[in-house]
Amino acid sequence: MSETFEMKPEYKDKPIRSYVIRGGRMTDGQKNAFDHAWEIYGLSLFGGMFDQQQVFGRQDAPLVVEVGFGMGDSLLEMAQAQPEIDFVGIEVHPPGVGRLINNAAKASITNLRVYMADAVDVLEDCFADESISRFQLYFPDPWHKKKHNKRRIVNPEFMQLIRRKLALNGVSHMATDWEPYADHMMEVMSTAEGFTNQQEEYCFSPCPDYRPLTKFEKRGERLGHGVWDLLFSRNT
Repeated sequence: MSETFEMKPEYKDKPIRSYVIRGGRMTDGQKNAFDHAWEIYGLSLFGGMFDQQQVFGRQDAPLVVEVGFGMGDSLLEMAQAQPEIDFVGIEVHPPGVGRLINNAAKASITNLRVYMADAVDVLEDCFADESISRFQLYFPDPWHKKKHNKRRIVNPEFMQLIRRKLALNGVSHMATDWEPYADHMMEVMSTAEGFTNQQEEYCFSPCPDYRPLTKFEKRGERLGHGVWDLLFSRNT
């Protein structure tokens, strides 16, 4: 799988990554998906700027970009439920990418594409400013140990990158089941230039209808665990 995963060459000052590459055992279906479905659903970090007309055959559909889709079940469900929207997922872990494109191919999904590369690299190099309608980040690794907090993907610099890529009035939608991380997200977003909370100040949002509940989330609800959604619109 090393041939498919793409990262920029390392530089002297190595950037702090918000993830670690886990091996993970791949099923035969996931492996075969890279042979048969990647050509349809895969996008390359080195393929130049993302062209919605070229990729999806339309320019006027809203564009949703999700970072860290895990095994891809909820992203696939959203693409199936909303064929009028174009979805692009970004993930670094091959088993999840393989599962998503395998299931997408089985369902003949046409409004979904995938990058398997670092999200910051993809956003900076492949998406034009003000081109994304909605950014999604669901249940990212909270890096809950204090010494690892610096690895959290949600930080002021990253959110200003998202702001640049969002269209005016575009939405950043994040969700987490780790309350300290939810508070961290809220602090970052409430002080971020160019964003407005869709709820009252420092208030979390109800889960929108378009975000499917994961099996882990449903299990967590039964156990009384909380989930926090944050929806902020780009205002400048």
